Amino acid sequence: MTTPARTPESALSHDRFCAEIIAQSDLLRGHLDGADLAVTVPTCPDWTLRELVGHVGRAHRWAEAMVRTRAIEGLDEDDLPDRAPADDDPATLGAWLADGARRLADTLRAAGPDTACWSWAWQHDSGFWARRMVHETVVHRADAALAAKADYDVAPEIAADAIDEWLRIVRYVQDIDARDSAQELKAGGRTLHLHATDAAPESAAEWLIELGDEGIVWRREHARADVALRGPMTDLLLAFYRRQPLDSGRVEVLGDRALLDFWLERATFG
Repeated sequence: MTTPARTPESALSHDRFCAEIIAQSDLLRGHLDGADLAVTVPTCPDWTLRELVGHVGRAHRWAEAMVRTRAIEGLDEDDLPDRAPADDDPATLGAWLADGARRLADTLRAAGPDTACWSWAWQHDSGFWARRMVHETVVHRADAALAAKADYDVAPEIAADAIDEWLRIVRYVQDIDARDSAQELKAGGRTLHLHATDAAPESAAEWLIELGDEGIVWRREHARADVALRGPMTDLLLAFYRRQPLDSGRVEVLGDRALLDFWLERATFG
């Protein structure tokens, strides 16, 4: 079969990412209304809801410090001031989260997308952190919504970009870490197809992923594959990030279910 080309970096603008950091944080903050901060997060069972929000807020502050200081190596998160409030008031925790998101967005806007700084990944600039912090917040907002039993939805273009970024992370880990379980996804050219059934046009939110011998490759395309995962864009994102079970009734699996399980069990880092 023809090998799919690698998906380019995001088509979404730096300004959009900066705006989404604030918007997604505000939505996460809304999930805290009336919630028990001590409840265990089902999809991150090592964390309470308070700890989950603390993690997101600290990630925002960590990224902000690296962009602001033009860091040339990773900063120690434990050295950052302004820890999450420890009281049981969701409003206090939500205000702390929102303040960190606003400061991060302000710093990223001032820096623009091309300011050089350290990152753990393939791209060492402020644009990487703008995109990464949006999707960090989007996915952990899903965790918070599950813990708080709140409704959850994501704009299709943001959800699609989160899938694109996740695929890029999988390939990056395959390229740099010989010990990671993602190496097992070098699986002789077997293929997966992701299909968002509510996207318009549909081809804008379909992916053909090949588990190539050198690493995964992918492209946006409607095509037959060994297994297909179909559903509304938000549910597709949640299933692909293991935030929603495949048997939830919200998504459909066609073909080799074992291959999709194989993927989900090995693309688990972060």
